[in-house]
Amino acid sequence: MSLQDKLDAFKAEFKAGKPPFNAPAHIHPIMERATAELIASGQAARAVKAGERAPTFELVDQNGQPVSSAELLAQGPLVISFYRGVWCPYCNLELQALNEILPRLRELGANMVAISPQTPVNSRKSVRTHELGFPVLSDLSGAVGASFGLSFALPDYLVELYKALKNDLPTFNDDPSWTLPMPARYVVAQDGTVLYSEVNPDYTHRPDPSELFPVLEKARRG
Repeated sequence: MSLQDKLDAFKAEFKAGKPPFNAPAHIHPIMERATAELIASGQAARAVKAGERAPTFELVDQNGQPVSSAELLAQGPLVISFYRGVWCPYCNLELQALNEILPRLRELGANMVAISPQTPVNSRKSVRTHELGFPVLSDLSGAVGASFGLSFALPDYLVELYKALKNDLPTFNDDPSWTLPMPARYVVAQDGTVLYSEVNPDYTHRPDPSELFPVLEKARRG
C-alpha cells in the first residue's frame, strides 16, 4: 500500500467518526476551509524549490544535541522532511514510511532529518513511538521553516477549533504564535542545491517516499 493510500484510508475513517477518533462532523468543513485558503494563497509556489539554494541551519535533535546541515552535507546528500508535529496523524504515517526506506537512502549515500516546530520532548516522543532511525529536529519559533518559505499562521477560526479540540500548539511548540510549516520534503545536494522539492499545502496529501530514489541515484552518478 502506498503512503497516499494509507493517508486516504485514515482520512476516511477520521471523517466517518469511527473509534478511536470519534471526530464530530462539524469540524471537517472548518479544516477543509483552512486548507483551501492556504492552497489559494499560492504560498506553496513561493517556497524554496528545485534548482534553488537550500537555507543552512543548525537545530537541536530530540536529545538536545546540535545538528548542522553543513556537517551532514559534507557526508552526502540530505533528505529533509518538514512536518507539523507529533499530534498530526498524517505526519506520523509519513514518518513511518520514510523510516521504512531509510536503509535504501543510506545505501545511496544520503542522510535524512525531520524538522518540526515542536519541542525536543515531543520530538523524542516521535522518535520513540515510531522507532525512527533518523534525527527529529526542533525548529522552535519556526525560523528554519520560514527560511524555506513554509511557515504560515493559522487563521483565527482554525485556532479556535484547535483550542476546542485540546490541540494546544503553544504547548507542543513552546511558542504562542500558532504557526505551522506546510509539510514538505527536500533533497539537497552536497553543494547546497535543491535537487527535489515537494510542498503540500494540503496536509492530507504527501508524495510517496519512493520518489526519492531516482533523485538520489542520479546524484550518486554525478
